[in-house]
Amino acid sequence: MRPEPLHFRHWPAGVDHAPPPLRTTLPASLAASAAQVPDKAAIICGDSETRYSQLQARVDALAGFLQQRLGVLPGDRVLVVSQNGPQWVIAAYAVLRAGAVVVPVSAMSKPAEIAFYAADTQARVAFVAHELLANLALGDGPGLVGAAVVHGDAGGAPNGARLHNFDAAIAQGLVPGPQPADPDALAVLPYTSGTTGQPKACMHTHATLLASLATSAVWKRLHRESVVLTVAPLFHMLGLQNGMNLPILLGATSVMMPRWHAATAAELIERHRVTAWTAPPAMVLDLFSAPGTAQRDLSSLVFLSGGGAAMPEAVAAMLMQRYQLNYEEGYGLTETASFLHGNPPARCKPQCLGVPTQGVDSRIVDPVTLAELPQGEVGELVTRAPQLMLGYWLNGGRHEAADRAAFCMLNGQRYFRTGDLARVDEDGYFFLKDRLKRMINVSGYKVWPAEVESALYAHPAVFEACVIAVPDTRDGRGAASGEAVKALVVLKPGQQHSLTAEQFIAWCREQMAVYKAPRSVQFVAALPKSGTGKILWRELQQAHQGPQNPESSP
Repeated sequence: MRPEPLHFRHWPAGVDHAPPPLRTTLPASLAASAAQVPDKAAIICGDSETRYSQLQARVDALAGFLQQRLGVLPGDRVLVVSQNGPQWVIAAYAVLRAGAVVVPVSAMSKPAEIAFYAADTQARVAFVAHELLANLALGDGPGLVGAAVVHGDAGGAPNGARLHNFDAAIAQGLVPGPQPADPDALAVLPYTSGTTGQPKACMHTHATLLASLATSAVWKRLHRESVVLTVAPLFHMLGLQNGMNLPILLGATSVMMPRWHAATAAELIERHRVTAWTAPPAMVLDLFSAPGTAQRDLSSLVFLSGGGAAMPEAVAAMLMQRYQLNYEEGYGLTETASFLHGNPPARCKPQCLGVPTQGVDSRIVDPVTLAELPQGEVGELVTRAPQLMLGYWLNGGRHEAADRAAFCMLNGQRYFRTGDLARVDEDGYFFLKDRLKRMINVSGYKVWPAEVESALYAHPAVFEACVIAVPDTRDGRGAASGEAVKALVVLKPGQQHSLTAEQFIAWCREQMAVYKAPRSVQFVAALPKSGTGKILWRELQQAHQGPQNPESSP
């Protein structure tokens, strides 16, 4: 029998080792909160407030519209393309209430990216903000969307066979069919950037999403009276789970921001007495170093957590000294519905992935043999948990090739290979050491170099390209607060003086979401290669880990 895990010695008081039993669906959790606290604010965004009873009524009416006017059936996929706001939440829960599947799409996505998501999921319907409508291709066929429900239209209500106004659709007051009741039905297909050039969608059910939420709420001591600051984009698991689904499950309040602005965030925390915020370290650093933050009353904030990058020790010390706030670092992936590991609140360790939370079994194995390694040795972190996705998606079904690479069997159990190299200390805490896969962490967003490189080769002047991670020093103090994308590019003969770094970066931002686009580019005469002709990306990565090199031409 396997001995008791080391981290159980530091387990949070009052938290069971087993995950809370929760066999329901996301729209059922909204219905429960709306019945229990109908007049409570569910969402505060700008000057608007949406109460739970209003949220439920709008979700029901929009679900009825999807079913009766747009022919959305259970299991159909529906895109949601928008900035954060009440419309995002209403749209997503209307899709779920109709028994369909939400495909969250970044508002920063370009037309080619959205067309890929539409084709891969075979989505026929989309919700889209008016300012992003031009990025959506309407029509019949792969990559085209047959109908779009548009919100935020400042130029008149869309009307016709393909375009429908969001508010007008709700105003029809159509009654949806019976409440979906299967917790194991597919609910959300969030995309994670691809290691081999194309993004992959993670197949999450109501059950996998709610398993993460139920354990997260208990571990983080969140409850109905919590007021959550929702800044992370809702298309991203961090925002979707912590900023939308978790407050709705609890019947709590979400104070929502369409986009990040440090001074506004401080003002909202003070005005609405925000109690909880989950954010990457770079965003936390931005808030607490912004002019004027020190003059705000932030005493209501009692819970601060995040991950994606290690919190600098100096910043963590400042938070404790000035605000008595512990930044509780955790670890999660799109594949695990965000929450997986957490630091025990009474015994946090800095720059640490925390410990496996309720029902999570994480281990360190040799990445080649898959043999479990002793405590202290560095190997690949593999995990199994109730919140783990079913697998990857491809064109209407499972992406079997991706699943074979991503999962392994240990002692007869299926584990997910995270691609992260870590070690476990004497207390059972996990520490990230390196990455087995090429991945860049840009303010909490995963960027896979192969996907970016694939896009760069579409430029007519590019002969070869290699994308690497460099320290992100945007705070102006020279300290790295994350990673940024850098492209090393060899231009075709005769093109060496036809393109500037600024022009190339601008072109990149037209082709892909801004967080994927290279922040800097260096034109080089050649890229180092192995004897088999493969670009030695790791050698280039190591050479650029110091201060960023200036852009240059060959």
